[in-house]
Amino acid sequence: MEKKDTWLPSLITKTPQEGFELAIKLSRMGVKSAQPNVEILKKLRPIYSEDAGDLLASSQIVAINFQTLAKANNYWK
Repeated sequence: MEKKDTWLPSLITKTPQEGFELAIKLSRMGVKSAQPNVEILKKLRPIYSEDAGDLLASSQIVAINFQTLAKANNYWK
């Protein structure tokens, strides 16, 4: 079995800004996991990057991930 590199050792961040940046990374890694073929990702990027609905959906995923991180880091204390 192939060992994968650990890219997410913790959900804990020092600041909310770092948490938001991690939320973006989580979202991007989710896309990469769902579509591991880089050529297809590059082919589709021009399509979804100009679609308002797709961009709003992407923003929603980042927001959901940030909510998770905010909860884990007790940002709303």
